[in-house]
Parts: sequence; C-alpha cells; structure tokens
Amino acid sequence: MRRLAVLGCTGSVGEQTLAVAEAFPDRFRVTALGAGRNVEKLAAQVRRFAPAVVAAGDAAAADALRARLADLPEAPRILHGAEGLREVATHEADLVVAALVGAVGLEPTLAAIRAGRDVALANKEVLVMAGALVLREVQARGVRLLPVDSEHSAIFQALAGQRREDVFRLILTASGGPFRTWSAERIAHATLADALKHPNWSMGPKITIDSATLMNKALEVIEARWLFDLAPERIEIVVHPQSIVHSLVEFVDGSVLAQLGLPDMRVPIAVALAYPERLPLDLPRLDLAKAERLDFEAPDRARFPAVELPFAALRGDEAAPAVLNAANEVAVAAFLDGRIAFPEIVATNASVLESHLARAAGAVRDLADVRAADGWARAEARARLGLREGDAA
Repeated sequence: MRRLAVLGCTGSVGEQTLAVAEAFPDRFRVTALGAGRNVEKLAAQVRRFAPAVVAAGDAAAADALRARLADLPEAPRILHGAEGLREVATHEADLVVAALVGAVGLEPTLAAIRAGRDVALANKEVLVMAGALVLREVQARGVRLLPVDSEHSAIFQALAGQRREDVFRLILTASGGPFRTWSAERIAHATLADALKHPNWSMGPKITIDSATLMNKALEVIEARWLFDLAPERIEIVVHPQSIVHSLVEFVDGSVLAQLGLPDMRVPIAVALAYPERLPLDLPRLDLAKAERLDFEAPDRARFPAVELPFAALRGDEAAPAVLNAANEVAVAAFLDGRIAFPEIVATNASVLESHLARAAGAVRDLADVRAADGWARAEARARLGLREGDAA
C-alpha cells in the first residue's frame, strides 16, 4: 500500500491523481490533501478519502471546511496557508504529488524532499524557479523526483534502461495550442475565450493560457534541463498537433525513442504513482490506423516568440528562470482578469527577463535568493503593465 499526499488536490492534475488512486484502493491510500479555496470540492474529497491532514488556502477557507465536515465522527486535522501546505508535504506518505500551479508549489515541494519523501512532480515551476537548488536537495536526501508532465514523463519512459551519456538530444512536443494556424494579426486580437479552447487537453486556466502562448513549452525546456541534466542547446521543441507522440529522445547513434498514447493525463500520473510498475488503466487505446497521420513542424518563432525565452534565461544567471516564471504568472493573471491583451503576456515576459539579465543579479544559493528574484520580477511586471500590487499574482 503506497501512501499518497496530494498538493493541489482540487486542480485538474490533483483530481485525476485521486481518480487513479481511487481506481486502485488496494494499491494507494491518501493520507494528506492540500488545496486552495475550493472548499466544496475539498470537502467532497475529504469524505471520499478520509485523509489525516488537510490544508486549505486561507483561514476563511479552513473555517468553512470545518463547518462542512462538522458531522464527521473523525474529522481530519485542518490547517491553512503556507504552513498547512508544508504540513501536508511532510505528513506520513511514501509519495508526495506536487500538483500546485505556480510559485506557491516551491516551498512545500522542497519541504517534502527535505523530509525524505519521493515526489511526483507536476508543478513545473518548482524546477523552473530553483532547479539547481532542488536537485541539490534531491541528491542530498536520496529521494526520487518522478515527472508527471506528459512530455517529461515520455522522456523518463524513453530513457528507461538507457545510459544518459548516450543521449544526444531531447525533443519536446507541443500541440501548438488553439492558435497554431492563426495569423499573427488574428492572434493579436485573441480573446480569453479563444485562448481557453485547447484542442487536445483539458487543463486549468493558467496552464491552458501558457499552452496558447507556448510559454508552457518554454517552462518545460527549463524543467527538462534540470530533470535530465542536459545542456539547453540539446533540448528542442517540435509542434505535433495530434498530441499522440508525447516527446522523444535521440541517441548518439541516431536512434530515436518516442512514447506514444492518446492525450490523457491519467497515464503519466499512473506511471509516477506506481513506478517502477505499471497500472492496468481502463482507458481508450491508441489505434494508429485510425490516427492515420502524425504531423510535425517547427514552431513559428515570429508568431510564438515565447519559445526563445527559456534559452535566453538558461544562458543567464541562476535566477533568470525564476524571473521569467514570475513575470509570466503576473501577465497571465492580468490576461485572465481582462486587464491586458493576449500579446502583452509574452512581451512582458521578454521585457522583464531582458531587464534582469542586464542587471546581472547572481547565483541562487538558497530560497531567499529565489524569493528575491521572484519578488523583483513580479513588481517589475506589474509596473510595466500599469498594475497595482493587488491586481495580479
């Protein structure tokens, strides 16, 4: 029986993680749940899984959760905020699923690693913000960091049994998002409703907007650099609109291994939950004859300039990826709030990153350095967008 703690349990990946766990009650037991302010959904999950510890987003959400669960004969310990998430991350578990979205996931994920917990990582911002720091802790504690993003899971699977020194390059596939075939002029006038119409995947709003700008792929390049210890110039992006090939690994002899499957996040989640075993999932199967064709194309850097940003950040100092991530979180939140136009997201990210690189801030030695870079970038992004501090993340 593998004990699970789930950070971000009410989000898309968190819900699908719990669905996989529920389908195999003899394999998994949920011991702790961490969420934001979706009290209704969190209360239902507590009733289904009976965790010992639960964290809500703030004190008001925690109080509302207690009221909803007042009839339970054995209610869980209910906490809130950053301290609550750390408690969930360090509670008795064999695997912590890090499925929070954004910078909020960094500290609880680090706490889990420092507590000696294996981590199934869906919160890509953890490695984007502090890849070197996190990997040092992983190595020092001897824990496993198992990727959940479909692209990184695909690479992880393709590398099974292979020597890392034989890897020539990693190829991350991108669906191209809802604007793959749109002209630059049309993209410039894209609405929020347009950007939220992902052609293949069902995800939360922030990740869906990142897919529309291709910033999700930019962040995944940075994540891959740390997960697989490969120089950024040996990581490439290719657009694959069918989302059947989830990523590829090319080896020094020219051989290429790919992981294929229908787009369903329950597959990479299950790979991480059961590793090194596999779970017999009751899901639709890939029929290559029905698929008929698999298309690939280079990303259009003129229409999607975000694909250049991870390489610029990785050529900079260790704080540059954290700056890029923070600027993106502010800009995406502003777009979701209807405060800025779609093209301003990537323009803001590029501008803030350029300013950071010009000031040469230095190395990331600890969390304080990460927080400083993150805070500077958020303030800079808000200033460039004419936002007040409370206007965006």
